[in-house]
Amino acid sequence: MKIIFAGTPHFAASALAALLKEQQIVAVLTQPDRPSGRGMQLTASPVKQLAQQYGLPLLQPATLKTEEAQQALANCDADLMVVAAYGLILPKAVLQIPRLGCLNIHASLLPRWRGAAPIQRAILAGDAETGITIMQMDEGLDTGDMLLKKTCAIADDDTAQTLHDKLAELGAQAIVEALKKMEQGELVPQRQDAQLATYAAKLNKSEAQLDWRQDAAALERAVRAYFPFPIANTVFGETPVKILRALLAEGGNAEAGTVIAVEKNRLLVACGNGALGLEILQKPGGKALPVAQFLQSLPIKVGDRFSAN
Repeated sequence: MKIIFAGTPHFAASALAALLKEQQIVAVLTQPDRPSGRGMQLTASPVKQLAQQYGLPLLQPATLKTEEAQQALANCDADLMVVAAYGLILPKAVLQIPRLGCLNIHASLLPRWRGAAPIQRAILAGDAETGITIMQMDEGLDTGDMLLKKTCAIADDDTAQTLHDKLAELGAQAIVEALKKMEQGELVPQRQDAQLATYAAKLNKSEAQLDWRQDAAALERAVRAYFPFPIANTVFGETPVKILRALLAEGGNAEAGTVIAVEKNRLLVACGNGALGLEILQKPGGKALPVAQFLQSLPIKVGDRFSAN
C-alpha cells in the first residue's frame, strides 16, 4: 500500500519508524517547525527529522483547509493515510482523499479518553490499564470505528513520560499489525458505544497547581500525570516549587499543606486525607534536586505550609 504518514512528536516517530520497515511511505505530513529551547530556534519535529533521514517527501502546511494543501495530498495518490498525534484537524475533504481513508493511532482504549491528553487523564483517574486503539477516522473527535486494540497496564509508578514511551512502542506494533490484517481482509470495524465515552481535555498549566485539600492519592497521581509537562507545582511563601517525584506516606491530622516531617529523603506534607512525601523538587531557574539538596537553598521546617490552590 502507498501510505501518507501524518504525525509530529516522538510518539508518532515510533510508528513511522516501524512502518518504514513494512510499507511504502509516499509522503510525510507534519506540523511546521516551531521555536524551541532556550534560544527559541526553529526546530524540526521528530517526525520530520526521521523523514529527512530517509529522504521522504515532506508536507508542512499550517492548515489542511486550503485547496493547495488538499491538492498536494491528492497528488500523492495514496491508498491510505496513517495519523498519529499530528496536531491539526483533518477536514472531511482530506479524510476522503486516500482510497481507504485515514487510520488513527490513538493512545487509549476507546471510547474511554477521546481527546488530546489520554495518557495523562488515565493516570489522573487512577485507571488500572490503558492502551492503543487503531481507529478509522471520521469527522468526529475520536469517534470513528475501532479496528484493533492493544492493552497496556498502568504501573503504580508510571509517569506520563514512562507510559507515553510504552504506548509509543505499542502503537507502532499495533499499526503494523492492523495494516497486515487490512491487506488480508481480516479487520472487522467495531462501532464505539458513545455512552461509555470520556473526554481527555488538553492539559493547561493552571491545573498542575496542587490543591493540598485533595486526597494524597489523587495528588500523588497528579505528580506522575503532569511529568514531564506541565509539572505539578505549589508555592512556599512567595517561591514557586515544582514537584517532580512524590510518594504516598502515613499522615497525621495537620491542616492541609502543612509540613509534618522533614526527613533525609523526603518532606512529608499533610493532605485533605493522608500525606504526600515530596522527594524531588525544583525552584524557578534551578535544577531538579533531591530534598536534602533542595533544602540547602530553601530551608523548610516542620509546621511550615505550602499554599493550597
